[in-house]
Amino acid sequence: MSIFLLIKVTNTMTLLKPLYRLNKYLREYKKDIIIGIILIIISDVLFAVLPKILQYTIDAIAKGIDLRQIATYALLLIGIAAIYAGIRFLMRKIVVGVSRKVEYQLRNDFFRHLQRLSLRFFVNNRTGDLMARATNDINAVTITLGMGGLLTISNGFIFSFIFVLMITTNVKLTLLSLIPFPFILFLMYFSYSYFYQTFEKVQEQFSSITDKAQENISGTRVIKAYVQELNEIDQFNELNQTYLKQNLILAKARGLMWSSMEVLFGIALLILLWFGGNAVMSDQITLGNLVAFTVWLGMLGWPIISFGWILNLIQRASASMNRLNEIMDTEPLIQDTTCTDHSIKGLKGEIEFKNVSFSYNEKPVLKNINLKIKTGMTLAIIGPTGSGKTTLTNLIPRMIDATDGAVLVDGRDIKCIPVKTLRNSIGFVPQETFLFSESIEENISFGVEEAIGEDIQWAADISTISHDLENFPDKFQTLIGERGVNLSGGQKQRTAISRALLRKPKILILDDALSSVDTYTEEKIMKSLLENYFNQTSIIISHRISTIKHADLIIVLDNGEIIEQGTHDELVKLRGFYAQLHRQQLLEKALEEM
Repeated sequence: MSIFLLIKVTNTMTLLKPLYRLNKYLREYKKDIIIGIILIIISDVLFAVLPKILQYTIDAIAKGIDLRQIATYALLLIGIAAIYAGIRFLMRKIVVGVSRKVEYQLRNDFFRHLQRLSLRFFVNNRTGDLMARATNDINAVTITLGMGGLLTISNGFIFSFIFVLMITTNVKLTLLSLIPFPFILFLMYFSYSYFYQTFEKVQEQFSSITDKAQENISGTRVIKAYVQELNEIDQFNELNQTYLKQNLILAKARGLMWSSMEVLFGIALLILLWFGGNAVMSDQITLGNLVAFTVWLGMLGWPIISFGWILNLIQRASASMNRLNEIMDTEPLIQDTTCTDHSIKGLKGEIEFKNVSFSYNEKPVLKNINLKIKTGMTLAIIGPTGSGKTTLTNLIPRMIDATDGAVLVDGRDIKCIPVKTLRNSIGFVPQETFLFSESIEENISFGVEEAIGEDIQWAADISTISHDLENFPDKFQTLIGERGVNLSGGQKQRTAISRALLRKPKILILDDALSSVDTYTEEKIMKSLLENYFNQTSIIISHRISTIKHADLIIVLDNGEIIEQGTHDELVKLRGFYAQLHRQQLLEKALEEM
């Protein structure tokens, strides 16, 4: 039996372990917590002595007292009740206030940690799930810290005080009336694991619902274009139905547990009335004693029954905190290393790939890349879809790290350059353009502190987005919808190019950033970029020969390897992949002009 109990205690401690992380937050509010506990003790003492005063009042009335003495007892009861209510108010304000402060810090820390995590983490984790953890899970923890913590401490004290008062009044009656209570505790103890596991499933299903909703709202254009509204509604309904079933299972289990406790509590009251009534009739105790016992037992009813609710809160918080800890304990794959030289404050822009290879899930994406790009040089990368072009450029700002080999900037391994310094020196326009739901000006100036109007105008002029803004009623202050929904693909790309240029980076990376721009506008942008205003090293990925033909060096990637490299004229003469693509695009252009 002792081994069995030891196992149960160990399991309980394991389930509570996720909540240990909250200690570092609670230590900051030690003073408030101590004041809160003192107020809890005072309020519980006042609450517990009320029946004792009621006992004296009833016994005094039975002996015969005048109205003046009855009024004195009544005023005493009212006074104590008023003081109790005031202290209870202050106690709630302090204790719940601490929980809200912890919630504020926990949510900030969670978001801050998400910002530190590497790109691969977000590839492997659903957005909706992360949103659910940042909202629903943190809320579950906060409720437990506030009301759950308050009731746990308060109920523990009130139970102890009332038990002492009952035992000092009549030992036999106390022991008889508390016979069902061990069964109540036994019921709560053995339901802990079940509620924990069930609520964890509920939270996971809530994450799936959040993810589905977020995905549908973001992809509403595609859904409508393919007339898939009813199909998506059915899928969401199925997820929601599963969530409902899991919640109903949880609700049934809670109802069964609480109903069982109420039945056991009713049995305790029945025992008290039977034995207490006989004791009063045989003059072993006074009527005041029986009334006080009845009130005390009623006072114990809520703490005992609420322990089930508190237990449920703790289980929810433990499951939610475990989900939060999974994220908080994830170490960023990309971060400063032991070799990082924090004295590096800026870069010149020379880039070199030395025997660089990269594999994803053990599948080779890049194979033994050797390439040197001098400062101020324009490198163009072209190749079939899936050849590794984007992966190659993602290595430079350390969105990912090479599996083998080294990437050097200014002759230093980028792992030894502070990540912040490295990325501050790079203007990056990714393949998938992302704009924030802010004004065009704020999107362009994103990443540049205190950007001045002249610089924003300059960047917009180079990308030619300024010409389009002339037709917008609010010009640069025009608000962009979510992900730039009210802009065309070309306008979004040119806004993103302006954002990269405004940083005046030493390394400029354009990953197929002109694919949605017409050829005339493309030529204007490329002409401006090739003027190389701040001696930047430019890397341009494109599928159009017209975009890259003026580059200092062009490389052709295929299956993760450099199969051709040289200038435009040199590659045309090779009569390889590049020359074939060039002829094909010339033919397409001729056909369009016919």
